[in-house]
Amino acid sequence: MSVPLPPVLVVDDERNMRVSLQSVLVSEGYRVEAVESAEDALKQLEREDYFMVITDARLGGMSGYDFIRQAHQRWPQVPLLMITAYATPKLAVEAINAGALDYLAKPFAPEELLHAVARCAERHRLVQENAVLRAKASETFTLEQIIGESPRMMELRQLIQTVAPTNATVLILGESGTGKELVAGALHSLSSRKRNHYVRINCAAIPENLLESELFGHEKGAFTGALRQKAGRVEEADGGTIFLDEIGDMSRPLQAKLLRFLEDGSFTRVGGNEELRVSVRLIAATNRDIIEAIQQNHFREDLYHRLNVVQFRPPPLRERNNDVLLLADHFLRHFTQSMRKQIPGFTASARQKLMSHHWPGNVRELRNVIERAVILENTQQIQTSSLPDFQLETRLRRGESAVVAPGQSLDEIMENYEREVILNALDQNRYNLTRTSEQLRITRHALRYRMQRLNINTDTDPPDETGSGKEAQRS
Repeated sequence: MSVPLPPVLVVDDERNMRVSLQSVLVSEGYRVEAVESAEDALKQLEREDYFMVITDARLGGMSGYDFIRQAHQRWPQVPLLMITAYATPKLAVEAINAGALDYLAKPFAPEELLHAVARCAERHRLVQENAVLRAKASETFTLEQIIGESPRMMELRQLIQTVAPTNATVLILGESGTGKELVAGALHSLSSRKRNHYVRINCAAIPENLLESELFGHEKGAFTGALRQKAGRVEEADGGTIFLDEIGDMSRPLQAKLLRFLEDGSFTRVGGNEELRVSVRLIAATNRDIIEAIQQNHFREDLYHRLNVVQFRPPPLRERNNDVLLLADHFLRHFTQSMRKQIPGFTASARQKLMSHHWPGNVRELRNVIERAVILENTQQIQTSSLPDFQLETRLRRGESAVVAPGQSLDEIMENYEREVILNALDQNRYNLTRTSEQLRITRHALRYRMQRLNINTDTDPPDETGSGKEAQRS
């Protein structure tokens, strides 16, 4: 189904004329609301959306000309059609100057009226399509935006290319900041639905009592404050894709309604009885442990299985090895261009500091770090002094067990862990070897040996205990 047109507003103080106009328009499938005065019409325009207004020239109280003048000033996007029994060139010019799109002289054939209304309906559809195209032009998602050369990222891009052309429902699981929204956008942009709407809803950002109305729409009077009928986002996404982010925060009653919607695309607006149906591809994402949520009875298991036709798991940044530097360079180019600064790269010590951090906030955290560095940096390279000390961030997720990347041996896992411990200790002690060895409870000689074995070295010998050492670098 296409998104329905708003109704036509008819303004005429003669009851027979109102009934006649309504009958003609309703027979052609238009929805119509009618009032008998310009004053009532202005109140209706404040409360509801209409794709056009038809008004008589002569009304009790405010005239049709004054009404058109006020309505055009306040709602210039709404076409206004005037009908009059006293059509003269002078009055026609007055109506057009007041803001009328067109006028009809009484008596007129029903075909004349329907032709004028059809032109306004087409105009409304074009305006809506242009708004969608402008929104698409302002923010597009491509596979190239998913940056990374690690094996898991290459597999992720390949899976997107395979799944995107299908209509399969997709569930994206992963930590906050790993790029779940980029995956969803790329799936839409590579699909056959890419020319239609891509609608995004953050389920955690909308109050629970309003989320159902936002998703499925509501009828006029369905609840306090529902002053007009409102189409839901699923109707807006008809023929396209809807992305439900943070679906793990959706209430169980609404999960049941979503499950029904996933079966055949049918739904009912809040407060309504009419069953509607759309063709929408659904992509859902959450950063919650979905299995734990099911076990705690917070998430329906049947909905999980219905959503989990194809599952994506963007890896956290700490499991992507040198992608940290690849992304850092990407963000550096982006922010130097937007801020009109000339900073071509990072110092070796700054790069090592980026590599030694475990990035609990993932790519989003890295992006913010690089933006901050570009703002603060006054030299030709990003220095470690322009990067955060990460003291607060290192306390996040510190209780987590070590993650084993595919293909890693136990020796490699232990070596990476040892390197991270030493680099963090060096950073905390400003690269002073004496203080670092004391913190780690090993001799200074043992610390130097381990650093050499792990390819962690210093520019020069650090000063004594009271000084601050040079920053560590990888050879």
